[in-house]
Amino acid sequence: MDKIVKLEHVSRSFHRGDEVVLALADLSLSLAEGEMVALVGPSGCGKSTALNIVAAVDRPDGGTVRVCGIDVAAANEEDLVTLRRRRIGMVFQAFHLVPHLTVEENIALPLALDHRRDPARVSELIERVGLGHRRRHYPSELSGGEQQRTAVSRALVHRPRVLVADEPTGNLDSRTGSDVVALLDELRRDEQAALLLATHDAKVAAVADTVLELADGRVVG
Repeated sequence: MDKIVKLEHVSRSFHRGDEVVLALADLSLSLAEGEMVALVGPSGCGKSTALNIVAAVDRPDGGTVRVCGIDVAAANEEDLVTLRRRRIGMVFQAFHLVPHLTVEENIALPLALDHRRDPARVSELIERVGLGHRRRHYPSELSGGEQQRTAVSRALVHRPRVLVADEPTGNLDSRTGSDVVALLDELRRDEQAALLLATHDAKVAAVADTVLELADGRVVG
């Protein structure tokens, strides 16, 4: 299968005062359309850094990163903005919904930022995730599970080819978290989006096609 995401020998370091912290070291991974890869490992192992690089919000210090045919390290910022707006969807642990926007408006936000409208797509996702009765409610009026379902719908509304999810069940109880993971799994298959997910939860990782264990920025299992 053609790989829509491909990282080869990627490294990334950060400065903490005078100290250089190595977040990724010689990391290689790839994803095809419709494939789910889970990154597991302790805090600080490099999971979130890997997700940020795949999502084109960070660049590697070394190695090669290609996402939807774009060389992330070499692309200019305008190209990366376009890549993020049109080809990448993101789901976060903390939801990051806009508090003064309704469910419907939050889901439509990626389209609005790209100067597009697709009311039929927004309505389709609202019904698909079971939020038809909540479409005009605000985030403060929703449960944690409803907020995350809104966030998942927002990540998918522009039909991205790549999804990244950073601890998407971290703020949810186990039952609600399982429901959200089942939803992500179902939607990435139906939409044929490549899904890269970071998690501490073995039950979440078990849903993935491939599980990569990271330690000190390297794949160790």
